[in-house]
Amino acid sequence: MLGRSVRHLLDGVKLEVSGEDGVVLSAYRPRDPDLETPTTPQSAVEETVDGAVYSVTKRHVQLQQAANKGQLWLGVGADVVGTRCETVRTRCLKVGRLDQIVHHLVEALDSGDSSYVSAFLATHRAFTTTRQALAILLDRLEYLKKEEERGSDGCSGKDWDRLRISADSVFSTWLEQYPEDFWQLEQDGLERLVRYIKEESGGSDLQRRAEEILEQHRRLSSSDGQTLLNSAGSERLPMEGDPTERSAPMDILTFMADTTAAQLTMIDAELFMRVVPYHCLGSIWSQRDKKGKGHLAPTVRATVHQFNKLTNCVIASCLCNLQLRPQQRARILEKWVLVAEECRALKNFSSLYAIISGLQSNPVHRLKRTWEEIPREVLRRYEELSEIFSEKNNYSQSRELLIKEGTSKYPTLDKKHLKKPKDHKLAAVVQGTVPYLGTFLTDLVMLDTAVKDYVEDGLINFDKRRKEFEIIARIKLLQKACRNYSFERE
Repeated sequence: MLGRSVRHLLDGVKLEVSGEDGVVLSAYRPRDPDLETPTTPQSAVEETVDGAVYSVTKRHVQLQQAANKGQLWLGVGADVVGTRCETVRTRCLKVGRLDQIVHHLVEALDSGDSSYVSAFLATHRAFTTTRQALAILLDRLEYLKKEEERGSDGCSGKDWDRLRISADSVFSTWLEQYPEDFWQLEQDGLERLVRYIKEESGGSDLQRRAEEILEQHRRLSSSDGQTLLNSAGSERLPMEGDPTERSAPMDILTFMADTTAAQLTMIDAELFMRVVPYHCLGSIWSQRDKKGKGHLAPTVRATVHQFNKLTNCVIASCLCNLQLRPQQRARILEKWVLVAEECRALKNFSSLYAIISGLQSNPVHRLKRTWEEIPREVLRRYEELSEIFSEKNNYSQSRELLIKEGTSKYPTLDKKHLKKPKDHKLAAVVQGTVPYLGTFLTDLVMLDTAVKDYVEDGLINFDKRRKEFEIIARIKLLQKACRNYSFERE
């Protein structure tokens, strides 16, 4: 796709077709690339069908007609004979019954509801089960197939081909991105899905993938009562209260600040990339402390555990040795500020906030004589780092910073007080971002609390799920950026 400034440049070029010699530049009219392109008018209305409510948006798009065939073919004509207006219609489901929510999966693409399938797959566990949703979808497809075979007006051959392709896309995305949903299915439900795919898309990669999951399910179901999730061979995640995690407070002064920050970033990046985004949903995360729910969201728990562990490490390193004089203890606090700076340079906001939280904790904050021994320049840098996570305006500064740097390669260290790492290290390492996951967890829990799951007549409020998916999509985007870290392992 051409950049905006290039498109404006081409708009000013006049082209003519000159016999067999091709297209010749005959005139040039400069245009200001900073001029805003006029927005196309649009209108939105609500449409109710059998109780389900849809938001229908109509957007008018103006298409210019070039003066000759050469300009029309190149798409850069300057002389316009006229314009024609086309209306683009988008139909998005807002609320509906469960069967309507599921049926819309195969209708969404043709309705212009491009994010619907992704939103459903990421959030459906909040209002249904995979087994129930899959059964409803297969019932619908099998019914439409019979209608097509009977030659019914309700589903022509052309309609069925379109729906079958949409269904294949849904199943392909589901199997690829959320295979754990199918590991927990009963075998008969998974076999039904494989039969459908084999009949409608035999020999495809979709069939191969579905059969692989079925075979895994059969093999592990016949083992010694182990579930697939516990037998997948995944590494054990650190959890709160793990006795193997207990260790004596380390002497932070024996480590280089940049090395410590790099090690912390490697740990945080690995844990963040393993987070299952839908585990962050308020309907799941808010249940974590209830009786019998200790198994929920293990990947999120592991990230939170690492954050708390680092915060406690900061506090312990500052307080455990009772024999230290204020000047000696001040060197420890100063070292943690240096580590926090290096974490900021690596865009590791998780460890950065954990260190700041430790230094701001009441036991450490009350060490007045110790803080008086810290150089003013270090104190100034510490205060600036602390401001990143200020609670003002719902943590607006940290949110804006994450938006600005989330998917960029390097941090925007444009303030004099912030220490920049050496250029060769920056070029080799800083490419990813580790966010503070607590911000997303808070937003999702608040959203779950503030917005109702169901509206009048018991209809599912899918608008709420779209809002949740917007947050989950940001987590996924940051996870993708996080893979760009490149550390030299010794």
